[in-house]
Amino acid sequence: MTRWLELALGAALSLLLLADQLWPPPLPGRSAPQAQLVVARDGTPLRAFPDGEHIWRHPIGIEDVSPRYIEALVAYEDRSFWWHPGVNPWALLRAGWQWLRHGDVVSGGSTLSMQVARLLEPTPRSVGGKLQQIVRALQLELHLSKREILEIYLSFAPMGGVVEGVEAASRAYLGKTAQRLSESEAALLTVLPQAPSRLRPDRYPERARQARDKVLDRLQSRWGAAAIADARQEPVIAQSIREPLLAPLLAERLRRLRPHAARIDSTIDASMQQSLEYLLAARLPSLPPRVSMAALVVDNRTLEVLAYAGSADFTDNARFAHVDMVQAARSPGSTLKPFLYGLALDEGLIHSESLLADVPQSFSGYQPGNFQANFSGPVSVSEALHRSLNVPAVEVLERLGAQRFVSLLRRGGLKLELPRGAEANLSVILGGTAVNLEGLVGAYTALARAGVSGRPRYFPDAPIEEARMLSEGAAFIIRDVLEAGGPVARQVNDGVGIRRGIAWKTGTSFGFRDAWAVGVSDRFTVGVWIGRPDGTPNPGFFGANIAAPLLVDAFAVIDDSPPAARTPPASVSATRICWPLGTRSETTPPELCHQERTAWILSDAAPPTFADRLRAGGARYTDYRDSVSGLRVRAACAAGEMTAVDMARWPAALEPWLDVTTRERALPPDWAPACVGARSPEGGLHIVGISDGATIRRAGNGPAPELRLEARGGQDELIWLLNGRQIGRVPAGRALQQRFSDAGRYQITVLDDAGRYDRVEISVR
Repeated sequence: MTRWLELALGAALSLLLLADQLWPPPLPGRSAPQAQLVVARDGTPLRAFPDGEHIWRHPIGIEDVSPRYIEALVAYEDRSFWWHPGVNPWALLRAGWQWLRHGDVVSGGSTLSMQVARLLEPTPRSVGGKLQQIVRALQLELHLSKREILEIYLSFAPMGGVVEGVEAASRAYLGKTAQRLSESEAALLTVLPQAPSRLRPDRYPERARQARDKVLDRLQSRWGAAAIADARQEPVIAQSIREPLLAPLLAERLRRLRPHAARIDSTIDASMQQSLEYLLAARLPSLPPRVSMAALVVDNRTLEVLAYAGSADFTDNARFAHVDMVQAARSPGSTLKPFLYGLALDEGLIHSESLLADVPQSFSGYQPGNFQANFSGPVSVSEALHRSLNVPAVEVLERLGAQRFVSLLRRGGLKLELPRGAEANLSVILGGTAVNLEGLVGAYTALARAGVSGRPRYFPDAPIEEARMLSEGAAFIIRDVLEAGGPVARQVNDGVGIRRGIAWKTGTSFGFRDAWAVGVSDRFTVGVWIGRPDGTPNPGFFGANIAAPLLVDAFAVIDDSPPAARTPPASVSATRICWPLGTRSETTPPELCHQERTAWILSDAAPPTFADRLRAGGARYTDYRDSVSGLRVRAACAAGEMTAVDMARWPAALEPWLDVTTRERALPPDWAPACVGARSPEGGLHIVGISDGATIRRAGNGPAPELRLEARGGQDELIWLLNGRQIGRVPAGRALQQRFSDAGRYQITVLDDAGRYDRVEISVR
């Protein structure tokens, strides 16, 4: 008999296990599509995506819920939860007896496990439905731990309307996380699932209060009379249900990356994100219609994204609300210049005070101009970068090589997009390519991370992806130039940026389509983009006047810490160098050192000034003077004894821009009368029709005077400058008409492609 009993029990158990395999419990994830929640680093909801039934649910673990709620829930709903096998037979017998005796339900017999079974698989309120709940509860206990069953209840319990779970209810009604529930609030959310529609605290606060007090009465033995009395005094006040909407475009992006996760944890700092969105919202009234903004904040140490605004206003479709401009590829304007100069430092082409020519130049037919359409003449690398001058940048890129520059940037982690079928050319440095804000900010982190750039991270568990963009020394020098103007600016004005501790660069794409600003502090790298996502120009919108102020305000909001003192790495040193040769002062004869400057040099190398693009021959040469008159001579025409004089030659394109003192040192004297036929680099081109020092007067109240600018002896194309600003290009032999509307002194300069020039000064009255 015993043997048959054992066989029967074994067969019954086998059938139960088989049935469990054939009809498994509907565990979360096996049923309809789940609701998804994207949260900040502290658990603050950023955005909730409902399931197929439009339910808002915040998946949560026991450790994320106040212990008061867990105590209230178990004590009120299922005191034997931690030890029963899924059903409580005594509770079921009691409930059944009361139902038979009174003809109505007096007390429920459902355990929390049975309630979870009903949440996962709704059943009718009948004896058959109750039996199904019992079976499913036993199955749940077989498959899951008590903790896992309770966590399903915490996430799926109905809380009124489209809200499910204690965390969603706490956020929706109370505006706080479930970790911070008081005794009164814990009791309220405990009783709410019993009749979620009838007890909604935002609609029926008095009903909700009475139900809450019923739970509190049952908990008096646990929490004490004093705590219960205090809890009963709290009014039931609930806010209207509102959908969380922080970093909405990022939340949508992360959801696509992890489509099967119920809860998606991000690196976003909720407070910083809110501050950034408020800052953008405050800028909106000053922007034209259809203009959007994007901003990104990255932690330099961890590469975690702390704030992300993909558009100016997620609710304004007129501003392309749903277009994520953090990811959009746009022309970067001048924002790549720091990397150009940093890579040129690493290649040994320049130091921080290398002499560059900010003058009209033609690079194999490419003729860049500056944003303000004027030129400054001789400038250093530091000045060219700090003032974002275009022509010097193209000059350096020509030496480095456009294709190599793009390759080095890609090696460093910054992806550049070129037009289909196109190869990199000199226009790359002025915006002739495309990048996105995310990649640009990641590249700029290299300035605060010893030259190592990084890919921005959005998930706490995402791996750190890094690449060497610059050497540590080059990164230090470029950051110092962007922050303080370089060593010369430090001496002159103590470096304006030093006190703020922010190294920043702006950029404007062709046609005012994109305005950029990217800044680096010790702690953060921040990038800002402003423009129209459809690419329509915004005349007058450029990085310095529209994006830079937003960048400065962003740093003021997110980073109030003082900058840390920085010392140059071992590879960087300061030394005195000489213009025009670009070499060290201690190795340069005084007569060849026309201007002395303090420079940052890398790896103890002081590369000389670039070779002259317009004139053959070395930068140092020997000139000959008549020993008596001091005038310039040659052996073929010298009448007496000659004296050899060592000279340092400035690049031919820069000679028209030299000040009077420097010109006296740099240019040789006039030719001796016997040698007047000798050709000099600056000879052969002359302005005609206008005398140096002439005065031009307006005729009474007549129109402003207009002059015919004409030169003789030039080759190919002539470039005309007025006070250093280019006013026109014409073929050699052709005149240029110029009107002088304002009184004042004017310097008129003409240059040709051979580097020859002439200059006159006039007064207009």
